[in-house]
Amino acid sequence: MKVLIIGNGGREHALYWKISQSPLVKEVFVAKGNGGIKGKRVPIDPTNVKELADLAQREGIDFTVVGPEAPLVEGIVDEFESRGLKIFGPSQRASMLEGSKIFAKRFMLKHGIPTANFEVFEDPEKAKRFVKDFGVPLVIKADGLAGGKGAVVCKTEQSALETIDLFMNRGILGPAGKRVVIEEFLEGEEASYIVMVNGTEYVPLPTSQDHKRLLDEDKGPNTGGMGAYSPNPFVDANTEKAIRELIVERTLKALAQEGIYYRGFLYAGLMLTSSGPMVLEFNVRLGDPEAQPLLMRIKEDFLEKLLDFHEGKKVSLDIDERCSLCVVLASKGYPEKPEVGKEIHGLEDIKDEDVIIFHAGTELKDGKLITTGGRVLNVCAWGNSLKEAKEKAYKAVEKIHFEGMHYRKDIGDRALKFF
Repeated sequence: MKVLIIGNGGREHALYWKISQSPLVKEVFVAKGNGGIKGKRVPIDPTNVKELADLAQREGIDFTVVGPEAPLVEGIVDEFESRGLKIFGPSQRASMLEGSKIFAKRFMLKHGIPTANFEVFEDPEKAKRFVKDFGVPLVIKADGLAGGKGAVVCKTEQSALETIDLFMNRGILGPAGKRVVIEEFLEGEEASYIVMVNGTEYVPLPTSQDHKRLLDEDKGPNTGGMGAYSPNPFVDANTEKAIRELIVERTLKALAQEGIYYRGFLYAGLMLTSSGPMVLEFNVRLGDPEAQPLLMRIKEDFLEKLLDFHEGKKVSLDIDERCSLCVVLASKGYPEKPEVGKEIHGLEDIKDEDVIIFHAGTELKDGKLITTGGRVLNVCAWGNSLKEAKEKAYKAVEKIHFEGMHYRKDIGDRALKFF
């Protein structure tokens, strides 16, 4: 069969890698893909919904998997399904869980899904007055899509006021930042809990933990993610039971009550607080970089599982007991103004069969591999322990070089004491 994968990043390279292993596959198309993807790349932007649907019809695509959030929010699933094309992802209405922080927070409040207390602002002066009255620390979130850069933890009043000015007055995030959510700061361990959903049925993927901050020890600005590992030891059996009952099942029931049919991946970004798990954000797709270590741990034919689940069949996943870890190599200047066009060296020197490199912001030009984005490569490894996976990943990182290369050196450290 012919499969189409939508997206350009490390998550999409990982999806391509996993789906290509299926004996069901005849050909894999990727729009647009990156320099590491060997499938049939198509020069159509992931948000060009109609052109992608035209492509799927013209090429006889049997099944489409959507990687990033933007095409989902643009309504790619609605367009494909209106033409009788099979696609895995939520509808445009369902994608509002990620497309609008305000929609998501009000949805959670209405349906009793645990999340931080919040206020919504459309007027920057009112937002600034609230900050002065409420005090810090607090979190300011842009309402719309911002590529992982729309949430800022503010520990001083000055940083909060500056963030409001940047988002609402100076418009650095465009329309996404015209409205903001200001919410209480939650303490605890973060967890990414991702499930495959079809209506009220769901299948959990392995647990993971992302590392959002740019610098070691969780310092610096938020990014799209600087690394991840799986499994997450902070999600023990009791915690997972609470996540499933209080968050996943309550959310799916609430969606049904709202008349929203949800089919696709649902990602709950969580804070594991002393009073239980609370939702920081919903995403309507696989996380990036969480997808990379998660897909590495799924042992079976993932495409077959997706197809069966799409058709409403009962599905379970056989998970590799080994740990997996992903280190993101980023460009100088990321996330604000990443430098691009730098030649990448050393990939050919990595020989460890337990290491896999997923490309994110790369392209081949004149026979050279160059950087094209903020997050450039995902260096991933399996290990019998998290410590072993980390050692293998960082040993591989040492062989790679491009001008201005930046990465965190502490991916997985918070969890090492559990393994």
